[in-house]
Amino acid sequence: MRIVFVSNYFSHHQKPLSDALAARVDYTFLSTTEMTAERRAMGWGNAPEPAYVCHYAIETERAEQCLENADVVLAGSAPEKLIQRCIRAGKLVFRYSERLLKHGREPMKYLPRLLRWHWRNPVNKPIYLLCASSFTAEDYAHFGLFRGRAYRWGYFPETIRYENLPPKKAVSILWVGRFLDWKHPDDAIRVAERLKTEGIPFEMNLIGTGPMEPQLRQMISVAHLEDQVHLLGAMNPEQVRSHMEQAAVYLFTSDWQEGWGAVLNEAMNSGCAVVASDAAGSTAYLVQDRRNGCIYKSGDIDGLFAATKALLQDPEGCARLGAEAYQTIMDYWNGEMAAVRLC
Repeated sequence: MRIVFVSNYFSHHQKPLSDALAARVDYTFLSTTEMTAERRAMGWGNAPEPAYVCHYAIETERAEQCLENADVVLAGSAPEKLIQRCIRAGKLVFRYSERLLKHGREPMKYLPRLLRWHWRNPVNKPIYLLCASSFTAEDYAHFGLFRGRAYRWGYFPETIRYENLPPKKAVSILWVGRFLDWKHPDDAIRVAERLKTEGIPFEMNLIGTGPMEPQLRQMISVAHLEDQVHLLGAMNPEQVRSHMEQAAVYLFTSDWQEGWGAVLNEAMNSGCAVVASDAAGSTAYLVQDRRNGCIYKSGDIDGLFAATKALLQDPEGCARLGAEAYQTIMDYWNGEMAAVRLC
């Protein structure tokens, strides 16, 4: 069987699944764009690329041959003309998609979207949906698409197997991501303010950069949190994992605009007790509330604070949730298991 994954650029987030598929079938990752400078500044794309990666703009002849010979096409973020060519050829196509309606249903856009997406996905063709968000199937069904043809999926970053989970720093909290309003790093600072007011010991690190950084620094200064809250700047994936391995609690505060959120996979794989927003795409797939993490309603600072406080005050319970989070990733949500189920 020949599988071609057509997407924008190859990163460490696609590598585990790609490696697992390449070990089982004739596999090609077809990259259609260059990695952004912002991602490279975060340490992405520094490792040598595997031989199965093909760049369309540079290796056009090889890329065209791969598409022509493919039995199965995984269609990620890629030029629609390439995907339509595969659909017209009658190939088995799996759309790999986050949610469509990150900004709500927007009635004025309903008809154009309905026409466009039905044209792209004719019902008489073998086209299926891999849902890289717990909201994807519902969003497509709203337009009458992929009913009975949608499968739970996601992103599968590197899975690290530990003989023993790394020891955690007591009362340590971590947040990772770009400092954007819809990722809500300011919610983490608000939790820190309340923890300090109640005299609860903690240390909080935030890894990332972005337009909200001046606001975050001001919040830290006004609340006199400099000794407890630290902005560590951008880090490469290996450095981020190192901090996750040390953190007892991980805060995942993104709202509906977070299609998936691979940092949640990574934090759970690192044995963190996670407190995750219900609006992010990965939360409902990965987290079972109070069993392998905590879920709170997006924007509910009281709920976010209460869950964080409870974990800090119950080290044994915190460790138990972290261990269950790790086991969830090892047993189910990883590239190896995804490749087995797909093939």
